[in-house]
Amino acid sequence: MSRVGEDWIFLILLGLVMALVSFVMDFCIALLLQAQKWMYGGLDSNVILQYLAWVTYPVVLISFSAGFTHIVAPQAAGSGIPEMKTILRGVVLKEYLTLKTFVAKVVGLTCALGSGLPLGKEGPFVHIASLCAALLCKFMSFFGGIYENESRNIEMLAAACAVGVGCCFAAPIGGEKFLPCNTSNYFRQFYVREYLFLGNVHPIASGFGGALFVYLNRLIVQFMRKQKTINKFLMKKRLLYPALVTVLISTLSFPPGFGQFMAGQLTQKETLVSFFDNRTWTKQGMTEDFNYDIHSAAWKHPQANVFVILVIFIVMKFWMSALATTLPVPCGAFMPVFVIGAAFGRLVGESMAAWFPEGINTDGTIYPIVPGGYAVVGAAALSGAVTHTVSTAVIVFELTGQISHILPIMIAVILANAVAQSLQPSIYDSIIRIKKLPYLPELGWGHHEKYNIRVEDIMVRNVRYITLNSTYRDLHEILLIANLKTVALVESAESMILLGSIERAQLQALLSQHVGRERRLEFIRDAERKRVSVVSTPSSEEGGPKVNHEVRFQSSITPARPISPKPLKPALKRTSTAEKNIEIPTSNITHSLTYSSIEEWEEQQLDEQVNFNNCKIDPAPFQLVERTSLHKTHTIFSLLGLDHAYVTSIGRLIGVVSLRELRKAIEGSMTVKGVKVRPPLASFRDSGTSGTSSESEATELHKLWDRHSGLSIPREQQPNASDSDDKSQ
Repeated sequence: MSRVGEDWIFLILLGLVMALVSFVMDFCIALLLQAQKWMYGGLDSNVILQYLAWVTYPVVLISFSAGFTHIVAPQAAGSGIPEMKTILRGVVLKEYLTLKTFVAKVVGLTCALGSGLPLGKEGPFVHIASLCAALLCKFMSFFGGIYENESRNIEMLAAACAVGVGCCFAAPIGGEKFLPCNTSNYFRQFYVREYLFLGNVHPIASGFGGALFVYLNRLIVQFMRKQKTINKFLMKKRLLYPALVTVLISTLSFPPGFGQFMAGQLTQKETLVSFFDNRTWTKQGMTEDFNYDIHSAAWKHPQANVFVILVIFIVMKFWMSALATTLPVPCGAFMPVFVIGAAFGRLVGESMAAWFPEGINTDGTIYPIVPGGYAVVGAAALSGAVTHTVSTAVIVFELTGQISHILPIMIAVILANAVAQSLQPSIYDSIIRIKKLPYLPELGWGHHEKYNIRVEDIMVRNVRYITLNSTYRDLHEILLIANLKTVALVESAESMILLGSIERAQLQALLSQHVGRERRLEFIRDAERKRVSVVSTPSSEEGGPKVNHEVRFQSSITPARPISPKPLKPALKRTSTAEKNIEIPTSNITHSLTYSSIEEWEEQQLDEQVNFNNCKIDPAPFQLVERTSLHKTHTIFSLLGLDHAYVTSIGRLIGVVSLRELRKAIEGSMTVKGVKVRPPLASFRDSGTSGTSSESEATELHKLWDRHSGLSIPREQQPNASDSDDKSQ
């Protein structure tokens, strides 16, 4: 049975499960798309009925997907890659890796893709694979071993992300390359900067187009959120917005209507097949007698040439895809962008075929124009620009089975990435910022502020710490800040020499062992034994027989009702009379202990010095010196996956910097490019050196300190996505 818990067994099971899930979903999606075509074709005698069927069918599917997702698991809406990037960063997001989310994601995505709207499945498949991995980890943990380790579960989730991409495109190598491109800023920027000098007009246009798509998508979301009246109305009528958007897109793509100018009757797969066709659609040169097949015929219109049709398709699909990806259903943006990029490449290829009908003559060799090759390059370039990944080139190789265009594809993807990264964040980072997920943003290029700003300018100086001479009362007070994950341990308050850090769970264990329920019950038993177990032996008259009058007062130390051992009862919290009867053992005599005596004992215990001998202490928490630059700090946090670091000066603890402060500084230093979340970074150095300004730079965690007036032993709380990066302070 121990062999069952090994890595290769887990990965085999994960691959098999995802293959089965992917096959079933693709089969159901194909049936739904075929049903729509069957309904549309069966009503060809009446255009009005055709329109009603064409519009009603996707409205029903999208509405069901949105409603089912909202009821079962709202976390299943959207792509899933932004949340997975955050989870792989070490942040715990509630309900994102549960069975309910898996069901909602699978059912909702199947209905959304079956509706025929311009939606993708790459991001949702990454999330689905991660859900399978998380559920398998829970199952494998029954066998013990490595799957009880949280860090190993993160590794399995990383492998699952690659499996999701591999299942989506049948591209295992591209899936493996997709993970570091999306989760590592350093990996991505390395390749982009190394090949920045390569490129041509086509990938530059794709880079601008990718940045424009991200901007348009974010603009739509922000517009809907800023309109409070519309937002409140749509919050009450949750299915109205998906239905209206679906009606709009379906109406414009209706084949007998405006859809005839944009091949509205083709699905995304059929559209890609026609774009990747090597034969040109223009009626010049070698294609004079070309007979259009069923897919290519959709691009032939008696009143417009192929160039007008492609331009209309690109423009319409561009804003339609940006709008459709804002729907509250499980969906991705990769495939719609991939199709738009292929259309742009096809447009360039057809233009080249029109300009050079006989091909290009180089050194006596004639090279014919292959429009399908341009479509492949355009698809890879635009999708890479939107997602900021270079792995799209590898995905295209595996998707098409051709590597003859490897050089132009790599050049196009890398250059499009360079242009897009200088203008906008990736679509996933944009969603992260919209949802305010705790993820470290990228550093922009050409910003000298990142070298001028130092850690001492952005760190939090009011650090909560404990010393070797701290009492249990100090532990109790420091734990009142519920979001603290680790606490710094220093030698003394005078020297501030950093000795290590202690996790919150360890401090809770120390406090519970010293003044917890077991210790209090032990004190009560000892005290009652002294007071209650009274033996008196009085004598009768002198010379008479001595009678042994032994009186034993038996007290009941059993609580009035059973107490669950799970929650830790507050040590000094003043409770009601009913709670006192539960916590304090009652006695059948009048000599029972009073509540004040227990409080007095607890006060004495809290004033005792802490014994750290049985506590696990991290002797080497990650430290930075105060003059470390923002650029170097960002690189270290990104490469090592840190969520906080202590700032020391010659071994003395002087501050702490977490993801919150680092993200705040990075977003503030970006004054022009990308998403401007905060105003330009002010002069931290002038205000940071004074002790009076440290309170203004303190995070919200430290502001919670004065709000807790009662004394109670805090319990471990599940972190939220919004404050998980503040726990280290």
